[in-house]
Amino acid sequence: MAKPAGSSRWPDLSFRWLALLAVLTILALIVLVGWELYSGARQAVHQFGPHFLFSSEWDPVADQYGALPFIYGTLVSSGIALLIAVPLGVATALFLTEMAPQKIRQPAIMIVEMLAAVPSVIFGLWGIFVMVPWLRDHLFQWLREWLGFLPWFRGPIYGPSMLAGGIVVAIMILPIITSVSREILRSVPNLQREAAYALGATHWETIRIAVLSYARRGLFGAAVLGLGRALGETMAVTMVIGNRPDISASLLAPGYTLASVIANEFTEATSDLYLSSLFELGLVLVAVTILINAIAQLMLRTLAGAGTGKVNG
Repeated sequence: MAKPAGSSRWPDLSFRWLALLAVLTILALIVLVGWELYSGARQAVHQFGPHFLFSSEWDPVADQYGALPFIYGTLVSSGIALLIAVPLGVATALFLTEMAPQKIRQPAIMIVEMLAAVPSVIFGLWGIFVMVPWLRDHLFQWLREWLGFLPWFRGPIYGPSMLAGGIVVAIMILPIITSVSREILRSVPNLQREAAYALGATHWETIRIAVLSYARRGLFGAAVLGLGRALGETMAVTMVIGNRPDISASLLAPGYTLASVIANEFTEATSDLYLSSLFELGLVLVAVTILINAIAQLMLRTLAGAGTGKVNG
């Protein structure tokens, strides 16, 4: 006996409405978070206006606040982290996918996944007690001695610094970039490799032409995921970056990030304007994250268009 037409459509309609409800729930959460941040930041927004984004003054005693040092610190520390983590992560993924023997591949993958599960405060403790003293006594001394003619490696050495914060963030986002990159490289069809080998390509040429060129969009997406983690990292960065609201060209000088100042000073806010300014910093952090991800998506589309044009050509 044939089932009524309405009953056969019920599972499809139910799934469609449940999926729509899930999407609307996510959108509602984003709107509610944004509204809550704006409500808390309203006093600072009215008090300082756009000047808040371009002011370098952060003086709770005088109730004068500006976000520029924290925006600078967030962008610079995240940029340092990407410069370190993306090449290492992609190279590690290439080794695990294309070159590693089977007997060491699985243990290495387990180590990478375990590194991703370490809490950020543990990285912060390791950074402040192990990494920062070593950087202060060895690497920073070497950088200032041999590269001191560059503005990025001049000035006194404190230990906690922008470069230390970037290195800690790089270590934290490295497992994410490595894991995502490995899955992307594994998805490259073997026909790509076999075709390159059939044309007489060496192993490295096969990786460069058949694997990396095919997977470059996905690898760029892995870098964007790492950037999203880097922008919002809080505890580990707070413990090693120095927490000084200054803008300095030297990476050896202390800095501050948007997430760090909120975590450090939220419980110390003694005035309504102080608290409202911290809320506005949270609003700025959300806006910076959305803006950078939008730029990354635009670059990804441009990269895809360039790749399509090259293939068509």
